[in-house]
Amino acid sequence: MAELEVGQHCGVPDCRQLDFLPFVCDGCSGVFCLQHRSRDAHGCSEVNIRNNSVKPDQHRSYPCSYKDCNGKELLPVLCPYCEKHFCLRHRHQSDHECEKLDTPKPRMAATQQLVQHIIDSKKSDEAKSKKRKGAKNSETAAKVALMKLKMHACGDKSLPQTERIYFQVFLPKANKEKSKPMFFCSKWSIGKVVDFAASLASLKNDNNKSTSQKLRLCHTASGEALPFEHTLETWLSDKDYPLYNGGNIILEYLDNDVLFVEDPESYFISQ
Repeated sequence: MAELEVGQHCGVPDCRQLDFLPFVCDGCSGVFCLQHRSRDAHGCSEVNIRNNSVKPDQHRSYPCSYKDCNGKELLPVLCPYCEKHFCLRHRHQSDHECEKLDTPKPRMAATQQLVQHIIDSKKSDEAKSKKRKGAKNSETAAKVALMKLKMHACGDKSLPQTERIYFQVFLPKANKEKSKPMFFCSKWSIGKVVDFAASLASLKNDNNKSTSQKLRLCHTASGEALPFEHTLETWLSDKDYPLYNGGNIILEYLDNDVLFVEDPESYFISQ
């Protein structure tokens, strides 16, 4: 009578034990005895493949470099000036006291020329005179509007009353909602004001990306896009074109090489 082949030999070369109830590895599909049934015991090749395929940085986070901040981001938020990582709260130069932050300088000559060009392009002396008269009355008008803004404006309720600055913010022309009353902290940078206003108005904000357009805060009189690194209180005390607590301000998407918004008066007409 022929012998029946019952059981199988262990796949470990130095063992080869005949096992009548062998174990099949769910990793490499090899057959092993009781002693070598675990992956570690028979040096499973599938374990080595999986270990080598694990990426060391797949769970990496980027801690904020600002002093005493424990914030972390899953994606790198790198300051282009000091080249350090920060959380979204401290990504602006003024917010993390950037070592490469320059003292705010007077506006560039090119910007001044653009502003002067807008003023000189008025068609008649009557139009110029009307604009100057309106500028003189803008502070008075802002004081009148301030009381109404304080009743309806939205913002960070934790801000002290002495630091709150109120604006009627005119939103981008493509937006359905034309304007929204808001208040901000006078010590914030213009960049932080833009981010906060975009959040309140649910506007798309890709200012931290290299895109063709940026969301800019623009002066209603000159149309000039305010530099991100300047603070709000700097513009409240500007001699030529100051901002007024209770006044108007414009939010608009501008190309990177554009320094002012065209025809700022049109924002109020559409209102």
